[in-house]
This record gives sequence, C-alpha cells and structure tokens, in this order.
Amino acid sequence: MEYQNVLVGISGGIAVYKVCDLVSQLSKRNKNVKVIMTEHAAKFVGPVTFEALSHNPVAVQMFDEGTDPIPHITLAQWADVFILAPATANVIAKAVHGMADDLLSSTMLALTCPKIMCPAMNTHMLENPATVRNIAQAEKDGWNIVMPEYGHLACMESGKGRLPKTDVLLDAIEQAAAEHPLKGLHVLISAGPTQEALDPVRFLSNHSSGKQGYAIAKAAARMGAEVRLVSGPVALDRIDGVQTIPVKSARDMQQAVEENFDWADFIIMAAAVADYRPKQTAEQKIKKHEGSMMVEFVKNPDILAGLGAKKKNGQVLCGFAMETENLEKNARAKLESKNCDLLIANNLTTPGAGFQTDTNVVTMMKLDGNEQLPLLSKEELGCRILKEMMEIRKGK
Repeated sequence: MEYQNVLVGISGGIAVYKVCDLVSQLSKRNKNVKVIMTEHAAKFVGPVTFEALSHNPVAVQMFDEGTDPIPHITLAQWADVFILAPATANVIAKAVHGMADDLLSSTMLALTCPKIMCPAMNTHMLENPATVRNIAQAEKDGWNIVMPEYGHLACMESGKGRLPKTDVLLDAIEQAAAEHPLKGLHVLISAGPTQEALDPVRFLSNHSSGKQGYAIAKAAARMGAEVRLVSGPVALDRIDGVQTIPVKSARDMQQAVEENFDWADFIIMAAAVADYRPKQTAEQKIKKHEGSMMVEFVKNPDILAGLGAKKKNGQVLCGFAMETENLEKNARAKLESKNCDLLIANNLTTPGAGFQTDTNVVTMMKLDGNEQLPLLSKEELGCRILKEMMEIRKGK
C-alpha cells in the first residue's frame, strides 16, 4: 500500500535521542508523523522536540483534558504504519502479554496496521530468556522485528543492544508498509564482483560495487519474497531479511547459485563475473623481477548459460549485460544465446550508469522487444525488473 501516516511509539531508553532523526527524516519525505511517548521516554527527550520535528502534537497521557477522549483508538485507526523505537524490555513484555496501562500500550493493542518493533537495551537484558521469548512471540504475533546492532552501549559495555541507524529504520518502515506481490515466491540474486587469485596476495577483479544486486534484493524483500543473495566481496551492509551467501571466485559463485537454483522462482544474475582466471595460482607471493611477466588464463564457467540450459517451467531468468559499444546488438545476442527471459543492458559510458553509482540507465530486453528506461535509482530499477518478471511469469 502507499502509506502516508506514520505513528511512532517511543519508550523510555537512552536511544530516544536517535529517534529525533527518524522523525525528522520521515517529515522530510512528506510523511504525516505523530508521536506517542511514555512518561519515561519524555525524561530523555522532551515532547516539544518531537512536536517541532513532526509538526504535530505529541501524545503522552491517556486522559489529557480538552483533547480526544479516546486517543488510543483514534491514533490506532489513523496510522498506516506503526514503529516502536526504541522498544524497551518492559514495553515489549506489555505488547506480548496484551497489557494496556498507559497510552502507548493501549494504542498498540488497538493497532490493525503493519507494526515494527525495534528492541534496544543492555545486552544482558536483551539476552535474558524472558526477553528472548517475548521478542520471538512478538514476531509470531505479526510484529516486524528490527534487531539491535552490536556496539558501545550507554552502560559503558560493548555488545548487542544499540538501536540501528535511521536508514535501517526507514527501510523497515518501507518494507512493512509495502505491498507484497511476491509473497510466497523465492528470488535468487547474484551481486558484486568475483576475485580470481594470482597468488596469496594478489587477485584479478573488476569495479563492480554490488549496489545493483543489493538494491534488487532489498526491493524483492520489500515486495514479500524470500530472498537469497549470492554476493562477491563488497563493502555493503547485509540486508535485514535477506539470506546472504558470500563467495569469492567465479567457480564459488557457480557452485552457490547452482545449489540454490531449484529452490528459486526468479533468478537474477546481476554479478560481474570474471570471464577468465589464471591457469595457475602461485602458492607463494610472486616476487618482482627484471623484465616482463607472462600469465596464462583459462576460461571460467559461463554461469548464466548453464542456468539457461536447465531452466524449468515457471522459472524466470534475468541476466545483465554491460557494454562499451554496440549495446543493443551484443545484449540481444546474449539474451538469445543464454536462454534468458529478460536481459538488463547498459552502457558503461552513459552518464548515471555503470559501476559504483547509485543510479542506472538501462534497456530492458525481451525476445519480443526492448524498453528503454529513464535514469532511475538502483532500487527503483530493482522494482521495475521484478514487476517485469512477474508479468513474464504470468504469461508462462
């Protein structure tokens, strides 16, 4: 669904200060934001701060004179999506056991919209069996759980318990509020470069950042799919709700993809796989010497062609092609020879496209025609690719 009204529930933990940025960013995205705070939360950051950031009154008390007599019902009905951040052990327990002794807990009991819970607390409190049971039960009850990160805590210890960064919380809201047209489907994606070892120190690779494959994985998860991401070495954070399978070489990637191929309904090969590897990998570091050095290369397996050859009924296969010349001719030849249902082609020299960028400019190719897409963010492109694959699957 297209959501507009975001209800933010804030309970009393030190991480309250981080929620200021979340409310600010939601407002900047033109979302209508309302905040409920517990009395303890208001001891950390005053309601006036959140009123200024949300441009709405902040609700704390159940029975404020001159206001709505049933605010817990009104707020629950108003919300398109609800996020509890930070979620303390106490408020998690209230949510799980149906307690309703203040405005926040009463509102949570009346919610019918998507709900997100973001636990944040001391590590020992988080790992206490009671809290572990409560979080597990909350997930069974329909809460979307965003688990805390590892780091330095307010108690001067280091461990798991930190509220995640704003971007993670924003992604959780987007995912919880999104339509789920891929629910029940399995999506297998490859991303990033491969590395082919020359010796224990050096390897051959390419400039792929993995951003496009990761963006597709994030979009697929938001659309409700179960996602497995086979990733070459990248400097990107793992995606909540996506199973990441790390690999290095092209042969590693081939093995991982083939092991998961039968499981998948959609297969999207966005990785930049090395076509060749050194015939021999030196056991020791190759020392510099006078003169030139010759390296003999052998061909790596063609992963996409292998998948196309054994594609089953109902499976939809998408490949990628990056070219520097003759884009349409070369890409169409790849589409046909690899038995792809869809091929995403771009030219490395096009502004806004290519490696390392956050945007892309591509041509979507099918056997019955092409569609040139405008400049899109890589996540927007991921959504377009997945929607196109859904249409292809309907026609099979």
